[in-house]
Amino acid sequence: MKDVRAKKHLGQHFLNDLRIASDITTLLSKNTKNVIEIGPGMGMLTQFLLKKDYKTQVVEIDRESVSYLRRNYPNLNIYDGDFLEINLKEKYPFSFALIGNFPYNISSQILFKVFENKDQIPEIVGMFQKEVAERIVCKKGKKKGILSVLLQVFYDIEYCFTVNENVFIPPPKVKSGVIKLTRNNREHLPVDEKKFKQIVKAAFNQKRKTLRNSLKAFELINKQEITDLLNLRAEQLSVDNFITLTEHVR
Repeated sequence: MKDVRAKKHLGQHFLNDLRIASDITTLLSKNTKNVIEIGPGMGMLTQFLLKKDYKTQVVEIDRESVSYLRRNYPNLNIYDGDFLEINLKEKYPFSFALIGNFPYNISSQILFKVFENKDQIPEIVGMFQKEVAERIVCKKGKKKGILSVLLQVFYDIEYCFTVNENVFIPPPKVKSGVIKLTRNNREHLPVDEKKFKQIVKAAFNQKRKTLRNSLKAFELINKQEITDLLNLRAEQLSVDNFITLTEHVR
């Protein structure tokens, strides 16, 4: 682990446990063909992916890590750049699974990008801050947030296991959690997706208020049909409840 120095501004914490790395990669479905790994660092996950029958490609923004990977994995397909800036449909015009020990500082942005490209990404296996992982999995309660709702519309989400701080270099201040997202059978929403996202974001941006107050900016029709929902807070609603709300927005 002497070759690449972890950079704080990139949110790097290099996993240093072979067993955990192997456990993460085995969460991918056996019928997976194409895999893209975000932030491979020095290839802790990559080495296990390359032993399988996947067509593995990686995206790495850190030039020092890219140099290390090119020296140690000369046949590896590496994109030297920022995953968040990639036009996925142009760069990777095929369906692929996404995997990674995701940098903590952009993990939520990665998942928003997953949502925008959900038809291209049937599966995600990722390591996040434990709190973030729990929030994404949460169906109801205070931990629930915008990403929880958006992702649960189109993915079945499973909390797989917790990873302690001491297996990283440098060790983070919090525990990590590994989760798996698998695309469900819902092809599209029965309501306008843009409007649905606006409702979800407005509800959680004022999550301490009831929906009657947090959705004041929207023109609601047939309010009497959703009175019970309007008296609740965002964290108390299911995905289907949010769909029902969106149906009542003009």
